Amino acid sequence: MNPIDDNNPILLFDGVCNFCNRWVNFIIRHDKKNKFRFAALQSDRGKKLLEHYNISEKDDTAVLIFKGKSYIKSSMGLHVLYHIGGFYSIPFIFILLPAYIRDFYYEIIARNRYKWWGKKDVCMIPSPEIRNRFL
Repeated sequence: MNPIDDNNPILLFDGVCNFCNRWVNFIIRHDKKNKFRFAALQSDRGKKLLEHYNISEKDDTAVLIFKGKSYIKSSMGLHVLYHIGGFYSIPFIFILLPAYIRDFYYEIIARNRYKWWGKKDVCMIPSPEIRNRFL
């Protein structure tokens, strides 16, 4: 699959991070149109997409890819909420703030995510009902 041609948003996430896995489960529950696709940063597909978009795995905890563009840090989070739609798209207004202000808070959470929420020994394994949404 060529990621640039994909019309579905793709979320690359830290597959061993409990917070990241909760975020993915939140998206799955609220993405009523089943638009989102997912891949762990640690997976072969995740690594290939990171390489394709010239993003270091160490640079981020999650990456959103949509229509040939990649979004990281707070921009990623706001775009995810925007794509979920409805009430969840309201915080997208914060995209008007400079990224360095938004990213300050994102980086605090990212830096402490294992300490605050823990981590798994292995990446999440999707259930059969949602397996087709994982790359």
